[in-house]
Amino acid sequence: MELDLAGLSVVAVVFVLAGFVKGVIGFGLPSISMGLLSALIVPDMAAAILVVPTFLTNVWQAFAGPYTWAVLRRFWPMYAGVFMGTLLTAGIITGADPGIAALPIGGVLLVYAALGLSGVRFRVPRRSEVVTSPAMGLTTGLINGATAIFVLPGAPYLQATHMDKDELIQALGFVALFASSALALGFGLHGSVVTAAAELWPTVLVALTAAMLGMSAGQVVRRRLSVAVFQRWVFVGLAALGAAMVLRALV
Repeated sequence: MELDLAGLSVVAVVFVLAGFVKGVIGFGLPSISMGLLSALIVPDMAAAILVVPTFLTNVWQAFAGPYTWAVLRRFWPMYAGVFMGTLLTAGIITGADPGIAALPIGGVLLVYAALGLSGVRFRVPRRSEVVTSPAMGLTTGLINGATAIFVLPGAPYLQATHMDKDELIQALGFVALFASSALALGFGLHGSVVTAAAELWPTVLVALTAAMLGMSAGQVVRRRLSVAVFQRWVFVGLAALGAAMVLRALV
């Protein structure tokens, strides 16, 4: 079912907001857009609208920058772990209530964000990444396959490597790209969801355009932020995501 003009306007506003947040802190588009759209339309329709904007904005975030090859060389074991871990658990979310797993994960995100906002900083020594990167990637993938949430522990881990903020954004982009691609493969999203997306192509086009515009605006804001302010906004984003997961699991 296609949306009317009012519905398209709502979709545009939702994806501009979600794209803006992703442009500033590097994640948040799926959680924000799905959370808001699910309150307005049926979840299956919301998921169909979300597929293309999520994938293409992840591609843009991952490859649009000067750190593409440096990030891939440094963290490819992590990305391989994300992909494989997601495939291993992708069937869980279809057979159980993801809110059960989302509740403790949301709680952990809240605790981690609170520690970060309090001034506590974690650091991963470069020499230890040969062991920690694949382990963190696999754990992130296992959680992503079970809950469709790929920020834990991937985002905190990458943040603890103390990269430049733009390099961190690209590194997060590749986590999102590998996580969403593996989840699509595991769910068989090339089937019913993508078919629905094709039937809703005017709405998907509006969502994609709005997400790109919002992401562009967010990138402009990010370039004007100091590293300290950027880090604080990342922690705020993690706290908001954690709170949203807890609330959705409880209600």
